[in-house]
Amino acid sequence: MTDLPTVVCYGDSNTWGAIGATHERHPRDVRWPGVAAALLTGRAHVVEEGLSGRTTVWEDPFCAGRNGRTYLLPCLASHAPVAVLVIMLGTNDLKAVLRLGPAEIAAGAGSLVDLARDGGSGPGGGPPAVLLVAPPPLGEVTVAAELWGFGAAHAASTRLAPLYREAARQSGAAFLDAGALVATDAADGVHLDGAAHGVLGRAIATAVAELLGAAG
Repeated sequence: MTDLPTVVCYGDSNTWGAIGATHERHPRDVRWPGVAAALLTGRAHVVEEGLSGRTTVWEDPFCAGRNGRTYLLPCLASHAPVAVLVIMLGTNDLKAVLRLGPAEIAAGAGSLVDLARDGGSGPGGGPPAVLLVAPPPLGEVTVAAELWGFGAAHAASTRLAPLYREAARQSGAAFLDAGALVATDAADGVHLDGAAHGVLGRAIATAVAELLGAAG
């Protein structure tokens, strides 16, 4: 019996499923990777790799082990062969302490696509297909979210999607703009509510199915 193709969902707290009001975790079947997994039943094995605070390629001085670049290749090797990699990172790059502009954030995301495609973790030692997802813009942040570093980040967050689209084009990845589909929860202006996870999970499942079909 042939194994189902593996899909890895690589992201931050909005992949992990943090709840804006309590910062606990949405149930597995509510989180967008879980929603996508249900829709891809019998077609793919979906792996959740969300970590709160994860950046694209940057070190957070307040939060160790969150550099998305350092863990990406070990993650892919662990789950190889990986047919499709879904990357949704960049929200934490908006933190004031990192002092990054939107272009630098998008370049960091694009470099993850390049790293994954060159890493030999795909079927037959080739590259996995990659879906690069631009995170939704921040909403009105609460005092708690301001303490995390997001107080002045709204404008920059609205500029990520076109830059991610271009980064995806240059790196040979598929692209999805999460902000065209969902908005952040007013509870903190950063995280997604359950309904948004559902919408995003369905859209990502559709995009992944297309990539699997193209690969097959």
